[in-house]
Amino acid sequence: MEKFIRTSTCGELRASDAGTAQTLNGWVHRKRDHGGIFFINLRDRYGLTQVVVDESADAELATAALELRNEYCIAVSGVVRLRPDSMKNPEMETGDVELLADKIVILNKCAPLPFQIEDDPSAKDELRLKYRYLDLRGNSMQKRMRLRSEVSFAVREWMRAHGFYEIETPTLVRSTPEGARDYLVPSRLYAGQFYALPQSPQLYKQLLMTAGFDKYFQIARCYRDEDSRGDRQPEFTQIDIEMSFVSRDDVLKMTEGLFSHIFKQCLGVDIPKEFPRLSYNEAMENYGTDKPDLRYDMRLRDFSVFAAQSGFEAFKAALAAGGVVKAIVVPGGASYSRKQIEELEAHAKIYKAKGLAWMKAAEGTGFEGGAAKFFASKAGEIMPAIGAKAGDLVLMVADANRRTANVSLGAVRTKLGNDLGLCDSSKFCFTWVIDFPLFEFNEEEGRWEAAHHLFSYPQEQYHASMEADPGAVKGDLYDLVLNGYELASGSIRIHDPELQKKVFKIAGLSEAEAAQKFGFLTDAFSYGAPPHGGIAPGLDRLVMLMSGDSSIKEVIAFPKNSFAQSPMDGSPGDVDDKQLSELHLKIVKPNPS
Repeated sequence: MEKFIRTSTCGELRASDAGTAQTLNGWVHRKRDHGGIFFINLRDRYGLTQVVVDESADAELATAALELRNEYCIAVSGVVRLRPDSMKNPEMETGDVELLADKIVILNKCAPLPFQIEDDPSAKDELRLKYRYLDLRGNSMQKRMRLRSEVSFAVREWMRAHGFYEIETPTLVRSTPEGARDYLVPSRLYAGQFYALPQSPQLYKQLLMTAGFDKYFQIARCYRDEDSRGDRQPEFTQIDIEMSFVSRDDVLKMTEGLFSHIFKQCLGVDIPKEFPRLSYNEAMENYGTDKPDLRYDMRLRDFSVFAAQSGFEAFKAALAAGGVVKAIVVPGGASYSRKQIEELEAHAKIYKAKGLAWMKAAEGTGFEGGAAKFFASKAGEIMPAIGAKAGDLVLMVADANRRTANVSLGAVRTKLGNDLGLCDSSKFCFTWVIDFPLFEFNEEEGRWEAAHHLFSYPQEQYHASMEADPGAVKGDLYDLVLNGYELASGSIRIHDPELQKKVFKIAGLSEAEAAQKFGFLTDAFSYGAPPHGGIAPGLDRLVMLMSGDSSIKEVIAFPKNSFAQSPMDGSPGDVDDKQLSELHLKIVKPNPS
């Protein structure tokens, strides 16, 4: 390579470089043969440059040009010249010039491609993952990886400017399986004992606060053995942040400043300096979810007062059982066919709704179709109360369980937002969701458990009544939501060892069990631990939303597929008996039946 190291990148040459000798390295993006004159688009991660081999080429150069195929890796030397005005390409940053080649060296040939390196829409996900190193050459993937790098840099830039230390925490830790399943790592030196890969640096960052590092952050790799979804992976990256001597508002203000910097630096987008706030109860009542998409309105309305006055027995039965009737207005939805409404009903039933009642708002007649006969006489009162007008569709869910009514109709709202094209990926609508329940009841196990994790601070007014009524306790918890995705989760933490032990007890941990799993943490709290709190935005999900994608696989260089496998390297894979023996392990195959 000594004679063919590049002097410029393939995205760098401009008209001012005309007449200079240059050497380029890259991949053949496309080659065109015009009767012995060759036009070669040479590509690297910086862009494209047109290379020309014309009729003046000697036999060696012409032969090399003739041999080239797409994705051959080559070095080219030559002289930059201006293109004729009629041949300039304004779509290329280098479109004013071309490189007249005098030497081409093939650095490596390329086997037949499994798909074209041009963001081939016909390439299946599994094929893209199997040949991920080829998929990453495409322009879209190159842009996403560049954005991810820029976001990481912007995080470090802002954090450093605001006095945070970047500190690494261990990735071989003790297993504390209180949430998702841990990935376990067997110890060779200590037979029968295991490390775990961290689900988050939670405990260690709290210990760093105890150690006096009052502003910590880390771009941390985390691992959870759970089913993959579009926005989840078994290994992921979070921007982990913790601060001492702070209140909730301090953490929220810090996060708003960080995100304002990231979006301005990486996208050139100004976002609000302060994000709106919703309580958990407001989010559930108005949107049916604790991660509402605020790019469109379409709020859930309480329809109970009108249902109670109607002759609709199914609605009245739900109310008599202590439930609720909720409604949503679909603007212009009166054009929906019966089949479309049935599809929405099927979607609501996935979330345990018993049905989806409907009626259409019509000019003059009030309501028609579906459940209209029960409410037509009060249309003049109902329509302004729920924000309906002629041409709209009203959808209703009744249930004895208020949460079921909200969640199922909220799922319909989300589907409608996508179906109606209301989810503009270039629009960024942040909101804080605060005042979450600290505990939730696990019906299957018949016990209370932490709604987020065991280390969140219960709000002061609940300390005295916490053990008597865990379900009423609100935590000093907060989620950052962007466009219907939970982007970050955080809380003020418990720093009092006695309060921490009380939370362990409510969650069903005996003193002995709590001491065994978390004794090192409560011990640390007894040595003057300061009040502290933090947050952990998901880097993968953030970059996904910034790039307008719907799957985090698109913004991770080497993701797993939907089955937590890597088609490229075949992981997870078998290991040989010698390795198992060294780790004191035996494999018990699952029963095929």
